[in-house]
Amino acid sequence: MLWDFVNLGDIKMTISEVSKKYELSSDTLRYYERIGLLPPVPRNQSGLRDYDTESCNWVEFIKCMRNARLPIEVLIKYVQLFRQGDETITARKDILIEQREILQNKIKDMQQTLERLDYKIKLYENEAIKICEKKLIKN
Repeated sequence: MLWDFVNLGDIKMTISEVSKKYELSSDTLRYYERIGLLPPVPRNQSGLRDYDTESCNWVEFIKCMRNARLPIEVLIKYVQLFRQGDETITARKDILIEQREILQNKIKDMQQTLERLDYKIKLYENEAIKICEKKLIKN
């Protein structure tokens, strides 16, 4: 599935609506914007955040990357490069490639841990079976 530039139509959402939709607190959204992780969100005439399609796409992207444990500093750098324009495409791609390699290694490590846990669980299950068998034999 292509994640970038998800067409949500012409939307306008409040911070509470975005918070609910993406399951991020309003404080987290404000923090992400304040530290430069989220590009500045358009404001309405009253000065309140008025999330549009592009803002929501950024929120979705950031949430996805943070769920994968990409460091905030790396994502801030990515956003900074994005805001500088097309001359940074190669640098942005390099960041994504590097983070993908790191994530692949983490997945590999986690898969090994999962296999080890499965093995240990089977040992306990087999031991439980042995105990039950011994009890049946004694009766």
